[in-house]
Amino acid sequence: MVISFFKNLFNFRDHNEQVKFTGITTVEKRQQTKPKAPVPAIEITVNQAAESQLDLSSLFYSLLFSNQQTTVTGIANNLERSVMRNIEQALSSPQSIAENVLKLPSKILELDKKLADDSIETQALIKLIEQDPLLCVEVLKLCNSSAFKRANSDVSSIQQALVQVGRQQLRQFITACLARQLIDIKPIYFRRFGAEIWRHSMQVAFLASELAKPDQRDSAFLLGLLHDVGKIAIFKMLVDAFYQAEPGDQPNSQLFKQVMTTKSLTLSALLARYWQLPQHFETPLTLLANSNIKPTDDMALLVWKANIISECSMLKQVDKLPKPALTVLLAQVECNEEDFIALHQKLMQF
Repeated sequence: MVISFFKNLFNFRDHNEQVKFTGITTVEKRQQTKPKAPVPAIEITVNQAAESQLDLSSLFYSLLFSNQQTTVTGIANNLERSVMRNIEQALSSPQSIAENVLKLPSKILELDKKLADDSIETQALIKLIEQDPLLCVEVLKLCNSSAFKRANSDVSSIQQALVQVGRQQLRQFITACLARQLIDIKPIYFRRFGAEIWRHSMQVAFLASELAKPDQRDSAFLLGLLHDVGKIAIFKMLVDAFYQAEPGDQPNSQLFKQVMTTKSLTLSALLARYWQLPQHFETPLTLLANSNIKPTDDMALLVWKANIISECSMLKQVDKLPKPALTVLLAQVECNEEDFIALHQKLMQF
């Protein structure tokens, strides 16, 4: 079960290290034994909420880039202007991006569908997975990573992984490894981006899955993985433009980061539509593209909350998130500071 996995992974609900959201989940309702401490009431206007989220995303972009300087004048350099033109072209023609810049692994949805089919016998499923040796290696590496390892001995085969983590968790691991192929940033300058955006996507996927209802967890997981494909596409455009940029040009203006924040979400939704993902993926991504509004759709809201919590955690880890900003953001996702700190400690394992 996903819940038992998260109990072992994050020690959720264990003694004094409980990690709970005051927007009470189904799991908490079943396990509730005492009243929850209320989140302090903070009056936040719609404009304050929108500005705080935009500032958070802009800070998060600063974390992804290796340079530390940010220009606040709003003047974009030649490199940034070139990429912004490419972004506008991508929004008008997502087909060219989906075919030439960011190809969705052809087997990700096909294999995910088969993994969800309970009528497929275990041995047939193992044989299916083992047809891709590179996929097997990546899955075993993930099973044995510090964040997910559940036993003292290493997992050395897909069959052992299936026994140890279960079919549903293995399905999520395989989906994650296939999605990982989308992030292929080779230049050294952008290598940090590849590592950090993957870490963020994994955090959002697992947080969204934990917050979801039992029948929504697998969809929430995949949606969390795919919500930032627009960012990945834009950064790949940036890599191409970087080779032709003037010496010294860096993607460091506040304007550029804000444009990327708003446009990347729209591009994610357009790519999902072109890839012909099921409607329950495309609709939440389309709603998330309106970054000024807190979504009301269940799936979109899960990813929205998980995204904010993950970005806050990653920025806090490098001491880049001011305390007042954190307070406002946590109030929006209905998470008190004590719970966030406990969750932050667990997220650092990724």
